[in-house]
Amino acid sequence: MLVAAAVCPCPPLLVPEVAAGAGPELDTARNAALGALGVLAAARPDLLIVAGPAEPDGTGPFPPGSAGSFAGFGVGLTVRLGEPPEGTPAPVRPLPASLAVGAWLLDRARWESAPVEGLGVAQTLGAGECLRAGADLAARAERVALLVMGDGSACRTVKAPGYLDERAAGFDAEAARALGDADVAALSALDESLAYELKAAGRAPWQVLAGAARGAGLGGQLLYEDAPYGVGYAVAAWS
Repeated sequence: MLVAAAVCPCPPLLVPEVAAGAGPELDTARNAALGALGVLAAARPDLLIVAGPAEPDGTGPFPPGSAGSFAGFGVGLTVRLGEPPEGTPAPVRPLPASLAVGAWLLDRARWESAPVEGLGVAQTLGAGECLRAGADLAARAERVALLVMGDGSACRTVKAPGYLDERAAGFDAEAARALGDADVAALSALDESLAYELKAAGRAPWQVLAGAARGAGLGGQLLYEDAPYGVGYAVAAWS
């Protein structure tokens, strides 16, 4: 059963070594994300699953000890999702970028509260499939926590990766409201086509969260919302 969740953005720029001189611009988001992890630890889960968007070759489960690298962003930094069970070789499949950012956050927060696994979620996964995947995650242990990585639209300004789309601000506002209110129904109803057009990579992971949270009775709190670089970022904590 899901007992807690944290929702965080997943740009590699959240990692100071990657951001370099731009690091201070995301200090508030970074600190909010670390604060949200405190809610997960306080819930004393038996299992933590980090879920985030991934390209086709990075979808599916990632066992404890899976590693990710930021070498593709010019930084010689490797992170790991917990440790593999004793006597088990470290997994070889690399984490997608979103899960690597999640692993970095957990490392920064010195996570030791529960074993950690990962789930790469295809951005094309339909809402129904996302909801079913979330329900399956919630059934993995008696007390499950989720760290859900994902960004909102990438179309908030003319300099944004997807250029300016007038629909982006409204989409992000509704998504942030739903995340802050732990509104499972609203997250479940997010428009898949619109999210795709707005390059909102968080849509599928957020709907996985919605599936996991059905019937859990969790409340939410929005800790951060902004659109630096023209991309919508939100941090929320559910407990």
